Amino acid sequence: MTRILLIARRELSGYLTSPLGYVVIAGLLFLNGWAFNALAMKGEQSSHAVLTMFFFYTCGFVAAAGVLFSMRLFAEEKQTGTYLLLQAAPVSEVQLVLGKFLGGLSFMTVFLALTFYMPLMVMVNGHVSWGHIFVGYFGLLLEGSAVIAIGTFASTISSNQLLSAVIAAIVVVALFVCWLIASRVDGALGDAIAYLDFYDRHFRSLSKGVLKLSTVTYFLSLTYIGLCAATLVLTARRWRA
Repeated sequence: MTRILLIARRELSGYLTSPLGYVVIAGLLFLNGWAFNALAMKGEQSSHAVLTMFFFYTCGFVAAAGVLFSMRLFAEEKQTGTYLLLQAAPVSEVQLVLGKFLGGLSFMTVFLALTFYMPLMVMVNGHVSWGHIFVGYFGLLLEGSAVIAIGTFASTISSNQLLSAVIAAIVVVALFVCWLIASRVDGALGDAIAYLDFYDRHFRSLSKGVLKLSTVTYFLSLTYIGLCAATLVLTARRWRA
């Protein structure tokens, strides 16, 4: 556990000392704030509806953040030539993947914390439930965890950060549009594809403050699958080396 935390701290330090990390997080916060003020706060709406729209838009920005935050995890090591040293380190593949993943998730938590002023603005001008806020942010953290796990896997199979981001983005976008594919497929296959849908089947309820066990299971399963896939890739490459 100590080694995992050391790797996570090293990764988080890399985010915090990199100008690119601040540029990305500032850009996402600006766009998220613009969407909140220009779209979520538009017109006469109840506080519950405004908060639901906030989580709707933030869901998209968390997906983008997860892709951008995770693209460097292993791909940067390959670009800078430190990947071989990483493979030779006295840590297991599981520890390495978990440490990198927790570093990316920690930076995602920083991003989410910086968005908290927007729900507070809703509270100043209206009345919202703390339970709604908690469930919404819990859902965003679950979503971020799943996207970063997918990005971790993409980073292990990519030779550079751009390719890693493209692969992760394709997978995430595919999960977001599963509802569209499912609407054109009948039967059990259509139901299975619909269940994979990122937003309409799962995050929509969280954005409304409704916590479902099936939704938590879905996001945790995606996280587990992504991390397992990344671990298998690292194990295969270490054996070949």
